Amino acid sequence: MLDLERQYQGLHEELLAALGRVLETQQFILGEQVAEFERAAQRHLGATHAIGCSSGTDALWLALAGAGIGPGDAVLTTPFSFFASVSAILRAGATPVLADIDPASFNLSPAAVEARLHKFEESRVRAILPVHLYGGPVEWGAFARIGRERGLVLIEDAAQAWGAECAGVKAGCLGDAAAFSFYPTKNLSAAGEAGMVTTHSDAAAERIHALRQHGMRRRYSHEELGWNARMDGLQAAILLVKLKYVEGWNEARRRLARRYHALFAQAGLADPGPYPQHGVVLPQEAPGTRHVWHQYVIRVRRRDVLKDFLSERQIGSEIFYPLPLHLQQALKELGYKEGDFPEAERAAREVLALPIFPELREDEQETVVTAIAEFLS
Repeated sequence: MLDLERQYQGLHEELLAALGRVLETQQFILGEQVAEFERAAQRHLGATHAIGCSSGTDALWLALAGAGIGPGDAVLTTPFSFFASVSAILRAGATPVLADIDPASFNLSPAAVEARLHKFEESRVRAILPVHLYGGPVEWGAFARIGRERGLVLIEDAAQAWGAECAGVKAGCLGDAAAFSFYPTKNLSAAGEAGMVTTHSDAAAERIHALRQHGMRRRYSHEELGWNARMDGLQAAILLVKLKYVEGWNEARRRLARRYHALFAQAGLADPGPYPQHGVVLPQEAPGTRHVWHQYVIRVRRRDVLKDFLSERQIGSEIFYPLPLHLQQALKELGYKEGDFPEAERAAREVLALPIFPELREDEQETVVTAIAEFLS
């Protein structure tokens, strides 16, 4: 599914040298390596502020808290994402409000958001948190309009979308704030946990800097409750090396996605969608966007049986995500039930992520598609 060893082999000497510099300076927590990575990331994205932190989960919480989201507020987001998209809202003291997804993009549906806003106690909804799932940007123009009309804060969950774009603007610079993850499987990856918050707001950035250090603005002076959410120097050093290559890696992913499309089409397996019939529904790049293919996710009937079939042939695949958030045991207090979000529930039964990483070989892609063709036959 993912072979990090191939990437490491090409960067071996550079990474060891970068880690050596941190060991020599002994700036293990924050320090100059983190500051340098923040400046480089800021330039790369075109962000006003880029603030390194300890994980993508902490980045989501910091983005919400930095925007002033807290108890008494509600935040509208998707039920089809990683758990942190909702748990960060709860950690901020706010209430998650869910709306269904678009069946083609798997992203939060603007139409469903508007319908939900009409039904929910509108005065409590302070923010929308759309997720750029699998590296494909959400329909940002629609969310920007909703945000303007209703005076809502827009926070991007860009954990899977480093380098993605909408109308020429990079993910992380579309909303009021954004959260990135550098988990080892991400397009831009650390060698452990790390994350980043971007924002255009000077006031939010100042608060986020304090919140990631236990609420300190001056040493040992705590003006509010924060958290230990600091980025360490070793992760920043690794990310600085990889940042130079991530655009090339993203282009490689885009080529691989196009080739998957061509291979499935040549095999006569591509269903038009949005739901699978006899073949597979292929993921699409929405007009006006740049997808970075963090995952290449098909829809297929008998998904679980196909996954087992591929596994028997030593072909990796993954399910992102097998159970929507509104049906998670830990979130039962939100009061949702099966049937509330039918698109998210159907996607959870049909999605399957296939191997896609920059070093994936063409013959390996052919092996994947040939195996799926055999299964469907």
